Amino acid sequence: MQETERFRLAGLYLDAGDPLEALSLLEPLLDELREQAAGQLLLGRAYYHSAQLGKAQEALERTVALAPTDAYARFALGRTLQRRSRHAEAGVHFRIAAALDDRPEFREHRDAHERAMAA
Repeated sequence: MQETERFRLAGLYLDAGDPLEALSLLEPLLDELREQAAGQLLLGRAYYHSAQLGKAQEALERTVALAPTDAYARFALGRTLQRRSRHAEAGVHFRIAAALDDRPEFREHRDAHERAMAA
């Protein structure tokens, strides 16, 4: 199976709620995906949804390094850090995501996170 087909199919598995199947297609491509923001984002999402939070954080940090203005990557990294109880770091990414993109979910997470930190 070609790399592009694996990538597309992995996205479909992830969207269907099967992150482990997505990872089975993506992990053989780790070297090829290392410098691709979209590939790192897909890996990060799959790791996140399979509760492999350390690997999710690594992939999402690479995504942000490659594409610092990707609001969704910032949001996903914030959610990952939040699940790892790294709340101060999560807040930074929630604020940046909400500044880059005014999607309601980004603003809501930013605001809820700020309220929780102030309590």
